[in-house]
Amino acid sequence: MGFFLRRLSFYFIALIFAATLNFILPRAMPGDPVTMMFANATAQVTPERIEAMKKLLGFVDGPLYEQYFSYLANVFTWNLGTSIKFYPLSVNDLLAGAIGWSLFLAGSAVILSFCVGSVFGIFAAWKRGSSYDTFISPGMLVIQAVPPVVIAMLVMFTFAIGLKWFPTGNAYTAGVVPDWSSFAFYKDVLYHAALPLFCATIIQIGGFLIGMRNNMINLLNEDYITMAKGKGLSENRVVFNYAARNAMLPSVTALSMALGMAIGGQLIIEMIFNYPGLGTVMLNAIHARDYQVLQGQLLIMTMFMLFFNFMADILIVALDPRLRKGGK
Repeated sequence: MGFFLRRLSFYFIALIFAATLNFILPRAMPGDPVTMMFANATAQVTPERIEAMKKLLGFVDGPLYEQYFSYLANVFTWNLGTSIKFYPLSVNDLLAGAIGWSLFLAGSAVILSFCVGSVFGIFAAWKRGSSYDTFISPGMLVIQAVPPVVIAMLVMFTFAIGLKWFPTGNAYTAGVVPDWSSFAFYKDVLYHAALPLFCATIIQIGGFLIGMRNNMINLLNEDYITMAKGKGLSENRVVFNYAARNAMLPSVTALSMALGMAIGGQLIIEMIFNYPGLGTVMLNAIHARDYQVLQGQLLIMTMFMLFFNFMADILIVALDPRLRKGGK
């Protein structure tokens, strides 16, 4: 119990630190978003209207420490303010409409890449030095080294623009009313998600493959593996019941951490495919200098990363009895 309380305290302090940076960065920039919002206005805007808009959006004058504690209070009550670009839509509502699509894309990509990469890694370790291992391991490393923006652009121009096999954007066909009870709507969603999901998956497979391969190689020389072989057990049973089962522990931890980083890591893919997730919201917020939305989005991504890192700590202690004894 002490271990979990210490880790929980650490992540709480990390959240406060991230929220503080989130508060400081926009205010360190020259000017303020409200003034910038009216900078290109065609009609003359009175100072009184600017001040009224500042109060409405939370950019009030006063001592910095008062603004800071007011900001923290809003964070812990989950009042993220009002969007400047999509006024009067609140940041909560704006991000709520996008985070579901990002979670769907990120979660599906991480789980698919984990399953495929782990299986490939198991066989690469078991058949170490074979033509399969010689091809698959370096090949995945090469793909992993290619920037996601390059992969996404190549896939977009090849399959969406060139061959026209898939749509170039959106989460479903424009004009369609979402009907979550309809199989046709799910099919349409998967059709639109195919290319961004492929890109988000392919760039992560290499990490899981190499991780599982290395874990397996370290375990194949253990005494219990030699004993299992000596007993005459089948190759599949030795690979999956003995070696892979124990090699999975570090990979499960890597999976949990990858889930935390996935939302931030796929933003560029969402932007390229115009997928209505957090990436597209961030791009629009950057163009509009909508700091309220940017602050809320960065806070959400930080919370996801901290949460899944905490889950990784819990998983590794729960799955490894040695750490569980030491963590009391």
